[in-house]
Amino acid sequence: MASLQETPSANRVHIGFFGKRNSGKSSLLNALAGQAVSIVSQEAGTTTDPVSKPMEIAGLGPCVLVDTAGFDDIGTLGSRRVEKTRQAAERVDIALLLCTQGDLEEEKAWYTWWKEQKVPVILIISKADQEKDTAAAARRIERLFGELPVVVSAATGTGLKELRDRLLRALPQDYDPVSITGMLAGGGDTVLLVMPQDEQAPKGRLILPQVQTIRELLDKNCMVLCVTPNQFPDALAGLKEPPKLIITDSQVFRQVYEQKPEESMLTSFSVLFAAYKGDIEYYIQSASCIGHLTDSSRVLIAECCTHAPLDEDIGRVKLPRLLRKKCGEGLRIDVAGGMDFPEDLTEYDLIIQCGACMFHRRYVMARIGRARKQGVPMTNYGVAIAYLTGILDQVAIVKS
Repeated sequence: MASLQETPSANRVHIGFFGKRNSGKSSLLNALAGQAVSIVSQEAGTTTDPVSKPMEIAGLGPCVLVDTAGFDDIGTLGSRRVEKTRQAAERVDIALLLCTQGDLEEEKAWYTWWKEQKVPVILIISKADQEKDTAAAARRIERLFGELPVVVSAATGTGLKELRDRLLRALPQDYDPVSITGMLAGGGDTVLLVMPQDEQAPKGRLILPQVQTIRELLDKNCMVLCVTPNQFPDALAGLKEPPKLIITDSQVFRQVYEQKPEESMLTSFSVLFAAYKGDIEYYIQSASCIGHLTDSSRVLIAECCTHAPLDEDIGRVKLPRLLRKKCGEGLRIDVAGGMDFPEDLTEYDLIIQCGACMFHRRYVMARIGRARKQGVPMTNYGVAIAYLTGILDQVAIVKS
């Protein structure tokens, strides 16, 4: 079990290894990690699904190394592996692109795509111990891509220090995630958290957004009080002054809103994570589209984690119930879990995503970008529920 002190994978910089089959991706990842993370074989196509390894790299800090299948894989299974590689390409903060001898047209296409997405790319000649003339190979790559590659050898360790240095320089300047609570609360402020402990709450634990929010508030020297919904009125009565901020689970948004002091700001964990992980302004703008849905409309609910549905699951039961009550019982609602996010979104009138605590921000923004490009409005659970309960304009948000 992961320690509470460990950095969640969603908050680590993701470094992906990409290239053709047998280009040395797995060997290089193992060399950089200092341990056997991925299986290495001379047989092409050894790596199938992406392999992720949380690591600490000196100077870089917490990161996730992501090994991928070769983007030249073939056959029915090969095409599915390539699709997994494309999904991984959307999630990385830095791409390591391994270049081999021969035609580099496909590498150039991937390189161009990442540059368009403003993802740093480090070009690599990965088998320096096997390359006859690395200087000539480097010049060839420079002519094609406009920049020199790093020449490395996983077998001898050649170039690994330079690669680490390049990784440090490539780290996005805005990588440090924005604050979860932003300017809504600061030192000395009292913050009251309303957290239902129902079937959806894991036994003996808090869900990740709650843990991260509590930790940030404590780091800010806030006075933090955690209660369940039935304890909320007594907690308010026991305070000398109303809390500066109340953060609730979205499923009890309306209940808490009706009981809160007028001077206390109100938000939810999901709304906070809408800004922390995605584009809060776009989510709010898109939520207004709910008012135009009819019983012939189609909605996609995107859950970022996969779990066995519960009787009162918020994404599969409670939110659909609210939507159909407002828009009509014929409203068609599809649910996608984990990485199963469709390429073609145009058949949907609205996408509603969960808080995305398990994904890091670049991947969430890639999903939003895909929705924007296809002209499909996209919001999240907390924003949608606030709209459906008529209190969205009363909810405090963190500006992006």
